[in-house]
Amino acid sequence: MLEKILSSVPAQIFDPAMLVGLETKDDAIVYRIDDDKAVVATTDFFMPVVDDPHDFGAIAAANALSDVYAVGGSPIFALAIAGMPTGKLSPEIIGQILAGGAHMAAKAGIIVGGGHSIDSPEPIYGLAVVGLVHPDHIKRNSAAKEGDVLILGKALGVGILSSAFKQGKLSPRDYAEMLATTTQLNSIGADLGKIAAVHAMTDVTGFSLLGHLTEICQGSGVAASLDLAAIPLLPSSLPFARAGNNTGAGTRNRETYGPDVTLPELPDWHRNLLFDPQTSGGLLVSVAADEAARVLSMFHEQGYARAAIIGHMAKGAPAIDVVDNHG
Repeated sequence: MLEKILSSVPAQIFDPAMLVGLETKDDAIVYRIDDDKAVVATTDFFMPVVDDPHDFGAIAAANALSDVYAVGGSPIFALAIAGMPTGKLSPEIIGQILAGGAHMAAKAGIIVGGGHSIDSPEPIYGLAVVGLVHPDHIKRNSAAKEGDVLILGKALGVGILSSAFKQGKLSPRDYAEMLATTTQLNSIGADLGKIAAVHAMTDVTGFSLLGHLTEICQGSGVAASLDLAAIPLLPSSLPFARAGNNTGAGTRNRETYGPDVTLPELPDWHRNLLFDPQTSGGLLVSVAADEAARVLSMFHEQGYARAAIIGHMAKGAPAIDVVDNHG
């Protein structure tokens, strides 16, 4: 879809300072300022995924900030992007959305310095985020190497929980688990950027684990093998997945990326979780095998309790083989 859209965009002038652009479908652009500094820029916004306005703002902000961390950068400031139905939402509710975003920005150590708003039929909120990264610390999604170990920073299942929430099925405990994972910043990405053994990195968001890993495989020219039992799943999402909850985006992910994925015999609910779109999902890291244990320990020490080694990069054409070692 993206390729079809961009095919009508006129070719842009070549700029050697643009270190990361559209060509690899990376999470943010990176522009070199000098030998020691490059600017990271990204934007992300969406309609409400929860009813609580403060929580919505916080989730949207965490999701936008993640793109800077995913290329190894650190955010320095943000601008708010807001489309609000001013005749439907009170100023107090709109203020709570903005406050949620500002709270998450403060958690990242930055401020929301301004922004732009329009009147829109449905609420839309997000951030444009600017960060910094040393040119030598940039992590792309296209530099994974054969033999690398794959680490996933957060468990899957946010899309399934979001679907159940919209149907009024989530208990307070289920909601708390969804909120906890979607508002956990991927700030470890700034530390991982400094590790040479980390070869590639991206965050798992709307295209699902298998979709984003497919992009790593295609960009890097290598295959991937995943251990099905090692892939972490949010416990609260499992009953809803088994009951048939799914999302339209998950179905589209399955149709789009399924041809590049070999799966074992699985119940449909388990397949759905592998293609489940994540909001503010975890980092997916491709790291040299001899440094994998150290990187996984960093995840755990920084509070990513469900981070796990889920597979490795392998020789072969860009594709994913999911193996059930406990089948």
